[in-house]
Amino acid sequence: MILSPADPGALAQAVQTIADGSVVGMPTETVYGLGADASNDDAVAAIFAAKGRPADHPLIVHVADMDAGLSGVQHYAQQVPDFAQALMTAFWPGALTLILPRRPEVAAAAAGGQDSIGLRCPSHPVAQALLHALRKHPAKPVWGIAAPSANRFGRVSPTTAAHVQSELGDALLVLDGGPCSLGIESTIVDCTRGVPVLLRPGSIDIVALSQACGQPVHLAFAQAQAPRASGTLESHYAPRAKVRLMPAEALRTALLSWQAQTPRAPASLGVYAHTVVPATDAGLHYQAMPGTAAQTAHELFAVLRALDDAGVQEIWVEAVPTGADWAGVADRLQRASA
Repeated sequence: MILSPADPGALAQAVQTIADGSVVGMPTETVYGLGADASNDDAVAAIFAAKGRPADHPLIVHVADMDAGLSGVQHYAQQVPDFAQALMTAFWPGALTLILPRRPEVAAAAAGGQDSIGLRCPSHPVAQALLHALRKHPAKPVWGIAAPSANRFGRVSPTTAAHVQSELGDALLVLDGGPCSLGIESTIVDCTRGVPVLLRPGSIDIVALSQACGQPVHLAFAQAQAPRASGTLESHYAPRAKVRLMPAEALRTALLSWQAQTPRAPASLGVYAHTVVPATDAGLHYQAMPGTAAQTAHELFAVLRALDDAGVQEIWVEAVPTGADWAGVADRLQRASA
């Protein structure tokens, strides 16, 4: 059931649903999340069950804005390094998740049993309204919402309320906050190893992160010792169709070869590129890729879903440019094609 924020009872219904230990689909600026009380182990288990997600794969916990959010951070984290505080000041509310040492008595299930926890303060006004209302719940205040993407585990993340409903069913209560403005998940920085370490790229690039915290942000190293984090599996964000990444010239050559085949393999094909202009063909579904990283991130998951819905067997994607601003898009495409 999709509820509009314009409905005066929608927020109250979502608040009570979470306070009662159930799950809610909620918008953020990155993607839609499947949210529940991060301190309620049964509610967290319901998230894992709905997604088909392994229980040792940690969830990101969302807290309110900086005035209330710092208390939320202190509720879940036992230590906040100075560079982590600098990153909060620079980018919260926003699309940045920080992995911090977890207080041992809280949110073990949400953290996947680890001694660290991922925390984020979203900027979406509907998410903020929900978080603030839950903190003020008269009977059962909620410190934070555990909310992974509201889709089946490993599949394409949802960026509209309709995506959530099509993925998880009509029975789920979903707050409709419109299309997500960013379109890919948050940047994740590990703050548990004495220096900031980038675990997952997103819309905030490594250059901006390093400038904000006053020291270099390292690329992921010593993976065996790193905390597990959301969305870092080799294969993730995958549509039903097989995704193939190709440089522009290789894609042009492959497309000409495909058009010349009789019969064709695959029989139906999706193409997402900004340098290929294919000839009209009944078996071809072409989507032009925007020229900027931000625009591509905004529409990426929606395009993959639309091509899936068109019934294509394969999706050929032009490899995106190198550079820090494209790292988040490149990461999602690489995992989608793994």
